[in-house]
This record gives sequence, C-alpha cells and structure tokens, in this order.
Amino acid sequence: MHWKVIRLTEVNSTNDYARKIAEEVPEGTVVVAKRQTSGRGRKGRNWASPEGGLWMTAILKPMASPEHVPKLVFVGALAVVDTLAKYGIPTELKWPNDVLVGGKKIAGILSECKLHHFALLGIGLNVNNDIPEELKETAVSMKDLLGRKVNLDEILQRVLRALSYWYSLFRSGRHYEILDAVRRRSAVIGRRVRILENGDVMLEGVALDVDESGALLVETEEGVQRVIYGDVSLRFS
Repeated sequence: MHWKVIRLTEVNSTNDYARKIAEEVPEGTVVVAKRQTSGRGRKGRNWASPEGGLWMTAILKPMASPEHVPKLVFVGALAVVDTLAKYGIPTELKWPNDVLVGGKKIAGILSECKLHHFALLGIGLNVNNDIPEELKETAVSMKDLLGRKVNLDEILQRVLRALSYWYSLFRSGRHYEILDAVRRRSAVIGRRVRILENGDVMLEGVALDVDESGALLVETEEGVQRVIYGDVSLRFS
C-alpha cells in the first residue's frame, strides 16, 4: 500500500476531516494531527487527544462485501499490536477495538464507513502524551512504559507498515488469518465478562470465541449469546 500523509497541527477529529475528503482522494490517504479538539471513540465518546500522541485516520476503499467491513477494526488494532511489539511492549486486544497493556488502555480504534464508497480507520495511540491523573488507573502511554519519549514519525511509519500487511490480508479475503490473530491476542476469551450498553448490563458470562463475522460469543446461563455490539467490562468482582 502506498500511503500519502496529510499532516495537520490541529483538527476537531481526524475521522471527521477524512470523511470530508474521502471521496476526492485516493485510497491510502492518511490524516495525522498533532492534536484533536474533539477526538472521539466508539459511540461518540470523548477521546483526549493532546499533543504527543498519534492521532490518525487512514482512508481505505476496500472492495469487500458489507459483512466483512466491520473486521477493519481488527486490522487497525493488529497494526498497533505489531508496532508496540517492536518496542518490547506486550499487548492484548479487548473486543472489539481497544489495545491494552497490563489491563490499561494504550490505544483505541474507530472504524466508520460509507458502504461501497470508503472506510475510515481511525487510530488513537498514547505515545508521548501525558495521561490525566484521573485516568492513570485505566490508561497508559508508551512514554510511561518505556521511561522515555519515542519519535512520533517513527511510530507512524511502523504503524503504516503493519497496517499495509494486515490490510493486504483483508483485501485478499484472508479474514480467517486476521481473526486467528485476534483470538491469539484476546484479553477477553476465556474470561468472565459483562456486556454493557449505555452503562447497563445486557448479559454476563464467559467469552468463548470471536466468530467468523467478528462477533463475540459469550456463554451465559441461557446459552451461548452472539454479541455484535456493546462494551466489554472486565473490571468487576
């Protein structure tokens, strides 16, 4: 994949900016901002995006069936996992879109699409940014883990290199390889989880697997439930 990077000093959201230009630019255009004023995660949640982190959105134009498009979030997550491995940082994936280190969130992926037109793959990775005091129990940065700052351009290039690999598997229809990688790196499979929707517990049970569509399979007292949306909570007694 040939990547063309658009660098911005400040933007409300790289995904929002990318959406405005997506149909006019070639696949592989990447929007990177030093800071976002209205960064967001899934369901419009606020994502703190001060200077020092990697805030980016890749514009993709996959010729894929609609049922496969949701798996793009795994492509982004695995690219981050591979990048962090280069620095000796072990990670796990919390279904569907968070990258964890020692149970703390270091990155989030936001995938959005306009079917048959484009897909946006947003990646927010805590690199050199300071984690607010109130979030230190649940979030971490590369700087915290390594005890030093890391070159942001180097991180970007490594993420894009890894993204090229995983996206090539996606485009060639090798979705099973992506899903196998997600299963191997899962923080939830085999663990007791709660699935939340707007803060309410929808179901509770043991996460068994990620199926071929990317849905999470959870064994509950009522049987195996297929979860296609919701938040996974691992923090409860």
